[in-house]
Amino acid sequence: TGYDRLITVFSPEGRLYQIEYAFKAIKAGGLTSVAVRGEDSVCVVTQKKVPDKLLDPTSVTHLFHISPTVGCVQTGLAPDARAQVNRARQEAADFEYKYGYSMPCDVVARRVADLAQVYTQHAGMRPYGVAMILVGMDDEVGPQLYKCDPAGYYTGCKAAA
Repeated sequence: TGYDRLITVFSPEGRLYQIEYAFKAIKAGGLTSVAVRGEDSVCVVTQKKVPDKLLDPTSVTHLFHISPTVGCVQTGLAPDARAQVNRARQEAADFEYKYGYSMPCDVVARRVADLAQVYTQHAGMRPYGVAMILVGMDDEVGPQLYKCDPAGYYTGCKAAA
């Protein structure tokens, strides 16, 4: 059954196997990340597993800074996480240059999800094997918490794991 060879081919059940493989890659890492949004704060906690004893433990992180008001925690494949964070940083910088203020957390989440969804459509790309939890502080709405997955789905949450 060659339904899992191409990203753009649906199986008879109507599934994209490459998306399911991306979700399996997230779970295979064995990391747990939890985020909770309060009335005036957002807290995120993740495990820190050093995959090799030859690595410097201070260089291993799953928490990333995207803009002055937005950060994220990535769970899944580390190279995919870095690529997705770098793209989110680029989008946030372009937004700030164009509009003159920092990109709000909900707009970052929508843009990251839109890009993840595009990766499900083109044969030359594969979906990232990471789940992103975005946290941010907004002057107008307060603390924000969003979760994005490899299929391009994002949602606002009060808590996420």
